[in-house]
Amino acid sequence: MKTRPAGIGNVNADWMGSLPFKLSAMPLKHLAVPGSHDSFTYWVDVQAPVGPDQKSYVKYLATMFSVLAKKVMVKWSMTQNLTFKEQLEAGIRYFDLRVSSKPGEPGNEIYFIHGLFGHKVCDGLLEINSFLNRHRKEVVFLDFNHYYAMEAQHHVYLINMLKEVFGSKLCNNCEVESVTLDYLWQKKYQVIVFYHHPSAQAIPAMWPGNKIPAPWANTTQPNKLTQFLETTLRERAKQGSFHVSQAILTPKANTVAKGLVWGLRSCLVEKNLPTIMSWVEAQRPGVEGVNIITSDFVELTDFANIVIKLNNLLVSEQDRKPR
Repeated sequence: MKTRPAGIGNVNADWMGSLPFKLSAMPLKHLAVPGSHDSFTYWVDVQAPVGPDQKSYVKYLATMFSVLAKKVMVKWSMTQNLTFKEQLEAGIRYFDLRVSSKPGEPGNEIYFIHGLFGHKVCDGLLEINSFLNRHRKEVVFLDFNHYYAMEAQHHVYLINMLKEVFGSKLCNNCEVESVTLDYLWQKKYQVIVFYHHPSAQAIPAMWPGNKIPAPWANTTQPNKLTQFLETTLRERAKQGSFHVSQAILTPKANTVAKGLVWGLRSCLVEKNLPTIMSWVEAQRPGVEGVNIITSDFVELTDFANIVIKLNNLLVSEQDRKPR
C-alpha cells in the first residue's frame, strides 16, 4: 500500500465546531472521534538510552550493538509519522500517551516513551495548546495511561505542568453522560485529561482511567482484532463511560524477528489496513456503537475523515425520529 496523505492539511481542523447542533447537544461518548495510537512516536531519540519500558534483554542488546540495535527499534517503536499539530489539523482528537523520566538525569523532566525516548512532554503539550488557542471549539482527550521510572515528585511535576499549560481549558471530572460539546463550549473547556495513577485521585481536573476503557486485542491477526472489537463494543453500554476501540495490531517477538529490518509499518500495518478500515467504515456511533477509534499511522488512509463522517449517521437517525 502506498502512503496516501488523505485528510492531511487543515481540512478537519474545526470539525467539532462544525457539527450540527443536534450532535453538539449529544453526549460526547456517543460521537465518533478519531484518535492515534502511541500518538507521540513521530520522533524518537536514538542517542538516548533505551527506555525503562523495555525488557532487560532488549536493553542488553541495545548496549551491545548500540546504534544498529536502536535503528531497528525505531522501525518498531514508531507508530505515527505526523506531529501533534499535523494530527490535530487532520482531525485527530484523542491522544494515547506513555511517559517516563530518564533514570539518572537530574531534575523531574518527563518524556514521551515507547521503547525509545521521544520529545519532552512539555513541548508536546505546548504544541497542542497552541492549536487549541486557534481553534476554540475543538476538544482533545489526553490519555496518560503508562508511566515508567516515575516517583511521587515526577507525578506532581507532570500534573502541575498540565495545569499550567492548559489552565482553564481543563474540564473537571464529572458524569460522562453530562459531557456534550455544548456543555464544554459553554464552560470554555477544551481538554479532558485521563490520568491512570492513584496520585491524581483527589485532583478535580484529572479524570480516572476507568472512565475511558481501551480494551487491547494484543493480536497480529486482523480477523481476531475485529472480532475482539465487536465483542468489547457490545459490553460498553453498561459501563457508562467513554470507550476506545483500538483498531491496531500488536507484533509478537517472532513478528519482529521475521521482519527485523522492515519494521511495524511494512510488516504488519500496511498489508492489514484494508481489513481494519473495512471494519471502521461499517461502524455506527451512538448508545451501543463506537466512540473513540485509534489507529497506527493515521495518514496512510482516510482514517480521520472516515471516522468523523460516521457521525452523519446520527444526524440521519435524529431526523427520522418523530417530533
